Amino acid sequence: MLNFDFHSPTRLIFGRDTERQIGSLLKPHAKRVLLHYGGGSIKRIGLYDAVVSSLKEFGIDFIELGGVVPNPRLSLVHDGIALCRRENVDLILTVGGGSVIDSGKAIAMGVYYDGDVWDIFGRRLKIDRALPVAAILTIPAAGSESSDSCVITNEELHLKYGYGSQLLRPLLSVMNPEIFFSLPGNQLANGVADMMSHIFERYFTNTPNTDLTDSLCEGALRTIMKNAPILTREPENYDAWAEVCFSGTVAHNNLLGLGRVQDWACHGMEHELSAIYDVAHGAGLAVLTPFWMEYVYRENINMFVQFAVNVMGVAGSLRDQEGIVREGISRLREFYGKMGLPATLGELGIDDKNIELMAKKATGTAFGEERPIGHFKKLSWQDVLEIYKLSL
Repeated sequence: MLNFDFHSPTRLIFGRDTERQIGSLLKPHAKRVLLHYGGGSIKRIGLYDAVVSSLKEFGIDFIELGGVVPNPRLSLVHDGIALCRRENVDLILTVGGGSVIDSGKAIAMGVYYDGDVWDIFGRRLKIDRALPVAAILTIPAAGSESSDSCVITNEELHLKYGYGSQLLRPLLSVMNPEIFFSLPGNQLANGVADMMSHIFERYFTNTPNTDLTDSLCEGALRTIMKNAPILTREPENYDAWAEVCFSGTVAHNNLLGLGRVQDWACHGMEHELSAIYDVAHGAGLAVLTPFWMEYVYRENINMFVQFAVNVMGVAGSLRDQEGIVREGISRLREFYGKMGLPATLGELGIDDKNIELMAKKATGTAFGEERPIGHFKKLSWQDVLEIYKLSL
């Protein structure tokens, strides 16, 4: 186990009707907030009215900025920064899923920066100040409600970059599983693939002696895979949503990654799909992850045997390790299929036209800087290209 320094200060408020507490929760921290959200869903389900009523009850002024879309756009972040500066906002309240929260985080880090906030993403500039962010979660998936990171798409350059800082961990996050009852099945499926990938990126490691975090990862994965299929049949099952929601939060606050070298190659590869084709992040991960597994498992086959046995329930002779691993990957694909997720890039409308460009962008080669991605197995642009080819 490696040294680590872990601090997760986000206050989590979980359970029925907790969104109605938002005014009292924010009262000690803010006088004027930016209410940031996506499309019309929060108004259709009554969440917008509940939030506004609570803010007004506790005398918190607010201005609004809606319009966040999946793979949140830099242009809206620019609008939000200008609005927060003009209106002297002292906190950003995000009501939505990972895209809304990430957009809010990007606005929060850009308000105090003199230049273009994209510089921070592109040049990995260190930030020393950001507006506080609070969240009311409407889609359990990205884990942004307690993570230290955000991902933004520059729609003009077709680039999708992530950024991390402890300053980006939300002040507090409200999670009421009842809010998820009306989510479409594809959003459930994409969210499940996203949170599982967050665990995989931490779980598959060559770091030895990580028994506790191995077990935490495996337990979270089993919990998701047990409860997500229930929700495809019973979309208003509170207990199943509670399990999935909490798993998604734990999956990405980095508790599961402590003391181990993490990978993150699949996310790097998927960001290129989203940047060019604007596909749903979880759907892209569902396609790429099994092919990545097939490409890299021989680097540390014992880790994949452990996954197949402890997570996917594979039984068999340990003399046939490759057979066990391949059965584990096959069962993962089967699970994704039952959730309605795609199995190939072709199902996402992606052909081989841009795969070499995406491979070179993912590894920096397209920008004159070759930097292999991943740590379980370091992947060159040629490796990434092979995985894209396998995924077609």
